[in-house]
Order: sequence, then structure tokens, then C-alpha cells
Amino acid sequence: MLNLPQRLSLAQRNTPLQFLPRLSSEVGCNIWVKRDDMTGCGLTGNKVRKLEFTLHHALSEGCDTLITCGGVQSNHCRATALLGAQLGMKVHLVLRGGPAEAEGNLLLDKLSGAEISFYPPREYIPNLAEILSHWKSHYQAQGNKAWVIPTGGSDGLGLWGYISCAHELAEDIAQANIKPAAIVSASGSGGTQAGLTVGVADAIGPELQVIGMAVSDDSAYFVNKVKEDIDDWRRRYGFEDVAWLDALNVSVNADYIGPGYGVAAQPVFDTIKRLAKLEGILLDPVYTGKAFHGLLSEIEKGRFAAGSDLVFVHTGGLFGLFAQREQLGLA
Repeated sequence: MLNLPQRLSLAQRNTPLQFLPRLSSEVGCNIWVKRDDMTGCGLTGNKVRKLEFTLHHALSEGCDTLITCGGVQSNHCRATALLGAQLGMKVHLVLRGGPAEAEGNLLLDKLSGAEISFYPPREYIPNLAEILSHWKSHYQAQGNKAWVIPTGGSDGLGLWGYISCAHELAEDIAQANIKPAAIVSASGSGGTQAGLTVGVADAIGPELQVIGMAVSDDSAYFVNKVKEDIDDWRRRYGFEDVAWLDALNVSVNADYIGPGYGVAAQPVFDTIKRLAKLEGILLDPVYTGKAFHGLLSEIEKGRFAAGSDLVFVHTGGLFGLFAQREQLGLA
């Protein structure tokens, strides 16, 4: 099994693997949820696992400032802002979109004291690398040393977060005495899927498929992005010549993106309400709601044999739900 590099201890680990009895009875498959929405309170979700490794590296490089980027309701930006405050580091968030009402993740970004710069998509999308470089130079001129974290913390550093999670899953699965037909998670920036793909093959076996449910872009984009992150990880840590890594299968389902990133159709909100009422588990409309809706839809289509064990990795996102609460129709 792969040896993990040093990291900070920031997440609440190990997270539970929870069986969903009522939903499983309704759909005809045994659904288990890896509760990575329970990695912390304000830090809830998958991003803190990646940041344990990334921030350890940034501190080891003598950095005192963190710069990262994402949408206005970015879970990754929120986690980075709160962890930066916890570690006494300055945090600058580069957010895609205009200034918005302080709710959901953005409210927590502001509470943490993060510096925030908003850029309209027409400027953000084609110029992100230059924008991040500008702010890094800005802080350097002020005598600070900044570490730039990519979207979602998804690169060869952050990939270790979900290799580590896969090691936990191997223990969870053995303890539950199950043989999953698949591991399913949302795929938004690719890093979680990349880590799970490597980690599951390493700790459980390459025959167990990891399926990323895309929440934006198409399957070709995500296959390439996951492979790029894995290649980056291999170069950084000297795994270029490890033969079994060449045979990894990257599986992406892009059938449930809906209208676009951050925008969910009504069936996703219906799934969110269904799971909350049946099992008391909360999903969000940007990532986990879409991914879980996709999983249930694939079960309905007969993708998995009746009685199969399926593991859904819950990557968090609760605060993003508050920003779209009107669409739940609960007033």
C-alpha cells in the first residue's frame, strides 16, 4: 500500500461508512455512504482532506499567504479561508462572478477575514493563470510568500487526500463485509476522483470501478483532467515507472450535469428532499445532489444488478444548499 507523505491534522477522521436501509429497500440496491460531509463543522466536505497535504507543503516552503480560486459558492475556497485563519495565514480568494449576497459559503469566506476579489466569467475563465500570478507577485512585493492552490485543490499534492480516504474505505468495506460494485462520487475539479482512482486500485483492487459523476463539462474533459492530476502526482513523487498505474481506468458519467455548473434541474432538488426525509442526509445542488441523483437514475436504468452494494462518497457542500434554498419549494 502507498505510504502517505506528511500532512497537517485538520480533518475529523476516520469518517463513517453508513448504510441507508430505507432508500436501499426502495431502489433494490444496497447503498452505503462514506460520510465525508462529516470531516468537520465549518470545514465539512472533501476539500479539507486535500488541504491537509497542500497546506503542510505550503508551510514547509515558508509561505504565509494562500491564494486560491473558484465560484462564489466554492466549498474549496471556504475551507481554505477557514483553515488559513486557523493557521494564522492570510488568504486571498479569486472568485468567478460578481459581488453577491453574503450567504452560504461566501458568508463564511467573509467571516474568516479572507481577502476577496471578484471577476466576471468573461475575464476569469480565459485569464485565470494571469490573475493568480498577478496576486502572487503583489504579495511578493509586500514581503509575503504566497502559495497558489489550483481550483478545488486538485493537483498532485491534493490527490493524496483521497488516496488516504481510499485507505479508510478499504477498512470500512472489510468491516462491513461487503463487495461493492462501484464507488461513486461527484467530480467537479477532478482531484477527488483522481485520488480515489489511485487509492482504490492500491488499497482495494483495480477491478473495483470508481465512477465520477460530472457536475460540469463533458466526460472527455474529466477523463483528461483526472489523468493530468495523476500524472502530476506521479512526477512529483517519483511514480512514473510504477507499471500498475499505467493501467488505471478513469470512468466518468456526464449524463446528469443538467443546465450547467452550479445550476440544478428540479429532479435534483427532488432527490435532495427524498434523501433528507428518508435518511436524514443532506446533499447540495452543485455537487452531491447531482451525483446522487445520477446514481439513483443509473440504478433505475438497470446499470447495477439488484442487491448490489454501492458506495457513494459524500463530498459535502451543505452551505451551497442555503444559497439555493428557494428552489426546494419549502416556504
